[in-house]
Amino acid sequence: AAAGREEPNPENPIATFTTSMGTFKAEILLDRVPLTASSFIDLAQNGFYNGLHFHRVIPDFMDQFGCPHSKDPNNRKAGTGGPAPGSKYTNLKTGQTVTRSGGGCVKDELTSKDSNKPGTISMANTGQPNSGGSQMFFNVANNANLDWFSPGPSKHPVFGRVVENYELVVQISKVRTMNDNPEQPIQMTSIEISNIPAPTSGN
Repeated sequence: AAAGREEPNPENPIATFTTSMGTFKAEILLDRVPLTASSFIDLAQNGFYNGLHFHRVIPDFMDQFGCPHSKDPNNRKAGTGGPAPGSKYTNLKTGQTVTRSGGGCVKDELTSKDSNKPGTISMANTGQPNSGGSQMFFNVANNANLDWFSPGPSKHPVFGRVVENYELVVQISKVRTMNDNPEQPIQMTSIEISNIPAPTSGN
């Protein structure tokens, strides 16, 4: 029932995305997709995303980002990388340690039933189940074909929602590209996380 709500949960963390084109903020849906949200927060806090570039940008669709190979915006492997295989992070909702898979991936968390609508942030994957790692995309259209109920294996869990300066996300989606890669590189300088809850333990 909560899936349709637009009001941010004041207990959820906020991510501040600072790019070479400006800054926007998003609520990270730790209350609904704790495994996915905690993995993203872990990577952000460890500086994983600093200096990476948007490697795939399509107007009226989405902006994709988060591949470690995209530090060099011309790297042809951009879009193929992820977190370190078998790396660990803490589920900020339960306090439990989670281990990423041999491919550095986390399980598809398709519990929230949030739709890939404009302004949402969703996990990118290879098209196979449980193949999401560090890459994400920012939806600038209603992309319900990517949702949890889509019949194919490629389902994309929504884990965040832009709450400030969505206009910038749209602006990024409209830059000139060659093969979907921005001609003028757009860099993510940093992702700062605030309002992180202290992990609960034992309950």
